[in-house]
Amino acid sequence: MRRRIANGSVGAALVGSVMALGLVSAPAAAPASGAAAAAGTHYYVDCAAGNDSAAGTSEGTAWRTLAKASSKVFAPGDTLRLRGGTTCQGTLAPQGSGSASAPVTVKSYGTGTARIDGAGASAAVLLHNVQYYELKNLTVTNTGAAGAARRAGIRVLLEDYGVGHHYVVSGVTVRDVNGTDDRYPNPSGGILFEAAGSSVPTGFSDVKVTNDQVTHVDRTGIGMTSDWQKRSENPNGPGSSFVSNEGVVIERNNVTDTGGDGIVVFNGSKARVAHNTVDGFNMRSADYNVGAFAWNSDNTVFEHNTVRHGKYPGVAFAVEGGNIGTVYEYNYSQDNAGGFLYFCQADGEITKNGVVRYNISQNDAAGAKDFGLISSYCTGVSNLRVYQNTFYAPNAPSISKVGQSNGLSLQNNIFVGRPGGSTFDDPYGSYKGNLYSNVAALPAHQANSVTGDPKLTAPGTGISASDATGYRLKAGSPALNAGSRISNDGGRDFYGNPVPAVPNIGAYQGAAQ
Repeated sequence: MRRRIANGSVGAALVGSVMALGLVSAPAAAPASGAAAAAGTHYYVDCAAGNDSAAGTSEGTAWRTLAKASSKVFAPGDTLRLRGGTTCQGTLAPQGSGSASAPVTVKSYGTGTARIDGAGASAAVLLHNVQYYELKNLTVTNTGAAGAARRAGIRVLLEDYGVGHHYVVSGVTVRDVNGTDDRYPNPSGGILFEAAGSSVPTGFSDVKVTNDQVTHVDRTGIGMTSDWQKRSENPNGPGSSFVSNEGVVIERNNVTDTGGDGIVVFNGSKARVAHNTVDGFNMRSADYNVGAFAWNSDNTVFEHNTVRHGKYPGVAFAVEGGNIGTVYEYNYSQDNAGGFLYFCQADGEITKNGVVRYNISQNDAAGAKDFGLISSYCTGVSNLRVYQNTFYAPNAPSISKVGQSNGLSLQNNIFVGRPGGSTFDDPYGSYKGNLYSNVAALPAHQANSVTGDPKLTAPGTGISASDATGYRLKAGSPALNAGSRISNDGGRDFYGNPVPAVPNIGAYQGAAQ
């Protein structure tokens, strides 16, 4: 299942913290002087009735085309407004940057939402070597002729730029982008951030992607890649040095029907991916893909996400590719044909200290032959701890498939297999204090095991991370008060209950129902 960088490892390619070889940061735009200047100028585009010869500074003097708007050099505090209910064809590629106190804003005005249709261009919206931008209340599409063309809905591209600051994409719909099956370099996707170049170390600071709808795009739904990946944890990564992407928040987005990966973060430092829904991924790709994962990143937190309906061999989550301290907690995974988790360390990478806890997996790896709920086919990661999860897999032939030695430990989890018995094909992992139901045999390295029906309240009825009440425990469950407390365990369960001194086994830590 190992993929290469261009299209290749079960994770995708690349991210982390800034190396000590002086990043060159692009100069921030100087704040405008005076109250009126600080407020900026409003510019208007009406692609149905505007006039490119007009001033563009009022609704009555709106410009007609994206080309005209793209010729303008915007200043801090400026706003570009596109008339709602109209469609503008081509690429919007604004020039000029905002400032920390006065970003440039692009949004709709009037009734409804303006649509930007790239009509097959490399990007419908292109922010190239600019910073301090906010995109809001827009619809973006980009469908072209079928064939080998890399396309994006929104592409934020920094090339030999230094550190670019403050990018907000909020309340935007990106749909119908038929790009190629390329993750890196020059990826295709819905909302993309790319740190590129070879002479000036380049990265992002303060990226917020929130409350967006991304649907029917190839290949990646929401993604961040980097040409600046080389560090001790990823010594064979591209670039001459490492640049971390700081302040990355991807939250409350709905990502559906992606050709490949759902959400990807490269070179992240303390990135947060939370309360997103990824529904239908790996729908058209020839490669392996993941619902939500990081690459070459430090201390990424994935929490309260729903990932479901990944086409085989799509896996919900992954810990691999030079990641340190990745945390998956309070997530809900359902009907992902490739399973719940893939982990891997290869090609000189160092992947360590991952935590997977208080998650619920429903009907993952159903009928899978080459994958289990938890899988690895390359050198294992160091100190990967999987604890206090509930895995309900009534159609999975295998719970785990692990092919090489690793630092995997699994504790206080509930494993429910298929009638007749799911298997554990893992001669390496350490299993302690787990509960097993419908398994052919216990794992090779197990201790303090509990067997029997966990008496879940309504297994198989989950829908999302906010609607999975069926995985609480009934009175008489052998999982109640049968676990052992784990240090630094996060303190709360999937449902928000505090973890008691003597915990239950599984993702639920409340009282019997």
